[in-house]
Amino acid sequence: MSVTPRLALPFLSAGQAQKEFFHNEALQTLDALVAGSVEEGPRAAPPAAPTVGACYVVGSPPTGEWAGKAQSVAAFTTGGWRFVAPVEGMSLYVKASGNWATYRLGTWETGTLRGSSVVLGGQQVVGSRGGAIASANGGTTIDVQARAAIDQILAALRQHGLIDA
Repeated sequence: MSVTPRLALPFLSAGQAQKEFFHNEALQTLDALVAGSVEEGPRAAPPAAPTVGACYVVGSPPTGEWAGKAQSVAAFTTGGWRFVAPVEGMSLYVKASGNWATYRLGTWETGTLRGSSVVLGGQQVVGSRGGAIASANGGTTIDVQARAAIDQILAALRQHGLIDA
């Protein structure tokens, strides 16, 4: 019995069902997308010597065997290239960078993490962006070192997008 190259899903043998071809094609697609990962970020040309089970995001403008398949997921199988059109929200792990690529609004977004908060150990540590905080000024007693430290903290919070500028 033969299996798919990435997840070792079994193919049906001839005679087990009338729809072997379609079933096996579905297994190839599942093998490419379940726990999906791609070798690297989007690329326009297929690699010269792909390995069976390797997947890629097809970049723009696609060339060679990938022509006309921009934005698709290209999976190399024993039968050649198979292409899966992405759907909104599809996410794939990018092995080369260690980032995630998510198909959003008609394009692949790589390395962007979206959410409304970050929770560590049950405690929210980052939430929605806060409003702007003015630098320290005025007062009857001026501590230059304290103001410099506060300004550095505010600058770091602004740089990381945690508060408005």
